[in-house]
Amino acid sequence: MDQLAIERHVDRRRKRRRGIVALLAALSALTIGAGSVSLALFTDSDSSTWSFTTGTIDIGVNPTSALVSFTGMMPGDSVTDDLVVTNQPGSGALRYAISSTATDPDSKALKDQLALVIKTIDATAPATPCDDFDGIQLYSGDLDSTTGELVGDSSQGSQAGDRSLGTGASETLCFRVSLPLSTGNAFQSASTAATFTFDAEQTANNP
Repeated sequence: MDQLAIERHVDRRRKRRRGIVALLAALSALTIGAGSVSLALFTDSDSSTWSFTTGTIDIGVNPTSALVSFTGMMPGDSVTDDLVVTNQPGSGALRYAISSTATDPDSKALKDQLALVIKTIDATAPATPCDDFDGIQLYSGDLDSTTGELVGDSSQGSQAGDRSLGTGASETLCFRVSLPLSTGNAFQSASTAATFTFDAEQTANNP
């Protein structure tokens, strides 16, 4: 091969190398450019904040003491008074039950002689709601109930006899305590005290 042919062959090899290098550089630039585009995508975000506050049930009774007080009772006597049960300022509906506990300061057990009747307000609902004492009867029995439960049941959930009060509502109940005519001499100068407990629970999500 003459000198001219050799020079032409070398020149062609150089041109091919330069072409390959240029091609690789172009491909590298495209790759970098694609990466740059992928990092420049539009983005956005948003958030939602929720606030939670629990409600309340708030049972109240009025009066809170000395609902019925009677001294010098004789067999055949009875005393009647009203008591207001409220759900204020509770923010949720409730149901409630009533129980009682009576104690005797002596050994005469007057609590077992006294009879208790609980009713709703009079059918005619006069200004004095318990005068006629003809409302719906909720309980009749001993002042000190054997089970402690008088109206409804304090167990969780809806029970027979439970009373319901809506938000901000109230109701008046009539209590009558009687000393039967059959009460004997053994109960002279006897005394007792009864505490009525009103247990309330929410009605929402509590069948």
